[in-house]
Amino acid sequence: MPRIPAMAPADAGPLVKVAYKYAAHKFDEVPEPFTVLAHHRKLFVASARHEMAVQKASTVLPANVREIAVYRVAWTIGCSWCVDFGTMLQRFDGLDVERLEHIGNYADSPSYSEDERAAIAYADAMTATPTEVTDEQVADLERRFGRDGVVELSYQIGIENMRARMYSALGITEQGFGTDSCRVPWADDGVTKGRPGA
Repeated sequence: MPRIPAMAPADAGPLVKVAYKYAAHKFDEVPEPFTVLAHHRKLFVASARHEMAVQKASTVLPANVREIAVYRVAWTIGCSWCVDFGTMLQRFDGLDVERLEHIGNYADSPSYSEDERAAIAYADAMTATPTEVTDEQVADLERRFGRDGVVELSYQIGIENMRARMYSALGITEQGFGTDSCRVPWADDGVTKGRPGA
């Protein structure tokens, strides 16, 4: 259960209710971060717009490279919600989610390509505090993905650091997206009336 309780649909304003219905339609359930962020309507709207814009703009990198770098950040920080949701996104993209079991030893695992290994190493370097990115590493990524690809990869890794750290701090944990057994965010409070899709 998150440290800030989920906002139930019955307590939400019209805009948040519409967003809940959209999310429930897209993901079969409302992602719990939405329900916590809903307590701050302006940031909820800003975050939703930003996430949609980033998704639409991120078209340079191959999906497998982008998604594995983001997943590695979530795994490294220990955000179980992000790992769970990231598994689902990779499954939606038709990627091999079985390989995620080997993320801890990606450097030696045959489950990962050289491009994926380079992206994962960059995710590790960016996520370290302080960052450990080198000139050589960026030059290698530029050869692989182009300048726009390096910018996209950096942005995706940066935004996942923000998400994973925020969700972990707020106590938002796995929801079952990765296993198709998603729980309803407000079910723990006994609130089901007005649930999207109900």
